[in-house]
Amino acid sequence: MYEEITDGVRIRVTPAFQPAESAPEEGRYFWAYTIEILNLSARPVRLMNRYWRIVDAHGVEHEVRGDGVVGKQPLLQPGEAFTYTSGCPLTAPSGMMGGHYGMIDTASHLPFRVVVPTFALDSPHANLRAN
Repeated sequence: MYEEITDGVRIRVTPAFQPAESAPEEGRYFWAYTIEILNLSARPVRLMNRYWRIVDAHGVEHEVRGDGVVGKQPLLQPGEAFTYTSGCPLTAPSGMMGGHYGMIDTASHLPFRVVVPTFALDSPHANLRAN
């Protein structure tokens, strides 16, 4: 598990390799990741958008930007959490991803960023080498 707290919002990430969704012999690897967003602050906040930087073991980098997460822009009252699971495909047996969420304090209408810690995308195939 990976964890980061920014401006009173805690992000916890748990990645898991998905062998049933992967085909290593075809260069396809897939991870699911579950993220819990917990509002530790005294103000209501809304997640507006996301940014991901994904780098695979070959050094190939992708950036992903979009509104909300899994089709939602959750509003979190103080003490509330939102948890979701999504996925990440790669053409390499390992990689990493991290980024941030664009949030808004709904009381003051001020935007702020919450860091999503960089987390490893490891698979059992990462250390295999052809002879």
